[in-house]
Amino acid sequence: MRVSWGFDAHRLGGPPPVLLAGVVADSERGVLATSDGDVVAHAVADALLGACGLGDLGVHFPSSDEQWAGADSLDLLGRVVEMCEGALIRYVDVTVIAEAIPVAPHRQAMRDNLARVLAIDVERVAVKATSTDGMGFIGHDEGLAATALVTVELPG
Repeated sequence: MRVSWGFDAHRLGGPPPVLLAGVVADSERGVLATSDGDVVAHAVADALLGACGLGDLGVHFPSSDEQWAGADSLDLLGRVVEMCEGALIRYVDVTVIAEAIPVAPHRQAMRDNLARVLAIDVERVAVKATSTDGMGFIGHDEGLAATALVTVELPG
């Protein structure tokens, strides 16, 4: 059994929308990113890559490579799942850190999307939210972040 942690953060300011696990969480604002900037999908993908000993997102999908411009982050997460072939994903726990982007109304859809892409039961996916209470770039509503913890069972 392996446990790994992933993190992603983006500045607000790009073209709308803000996506969280493929769900539109803010249709008026966007993030500055090479791909669609889905911090949840990126954090989960990084955690999975770490658990499987495969590096990080930047190794496989570098932001300097134009082919990833505007990429669908759930598609990237699906590619990561394929890279982790044979690994059994046991649990995924995500925390979204944002000041004014709501998570609660989208929580179930986010869990459903993650479970579908990860090919696990939705009860094995947790999505939580917090803020920084006005501190830092997140607290000043200039960006958002996500953390993810995954447990996987590797073959052999």
